[in-house]
Amino acid sequence: MIDAPVNEAERIYEVAAELFSLMSTPLRLRIISSLCNGQKSVGELLEEIPSSQPNMSQHLNQLYRAGVLARTRTGQSVIYRIQNERAAMLCRAVCTQIAIEMDDPEAVAPNERLMSPRH
Repeated sequence: MIDAPVNEAERIYEVAAELFSLMSTPLRLRIISSLCNGQKSVGELLEEIPSSQPNMSQHLNQLYRAGVLARTRTGQSVIYRIQNERAAMLCRAVCTQIAIEMDDPEAVAPNERLMSPRH
């Protein structure tokens, strides 16, 4: 039996859900945010973001496999950089909007907020 082709709208939502799932971890958002300021080694990222080296490497690898990050080996170090600028822009847009809402909740109409009132 052949599966019916997924219509285009369903595929769009599937791809969007995969991207949101990839970015659903605070550590991955912090990694993307840090790399928006320029490429960094794992050690440099660990200086900025509290994590164990194995945990950091696991998350970097997931972002790399998904195509969000690129990496280059230089000697003993692996240097990471943003490869998918659109994914980085999505991360920045959402995090910036939430920061605005946290800083000045009255600046955004209740029906336009990303944050729930309990935050």
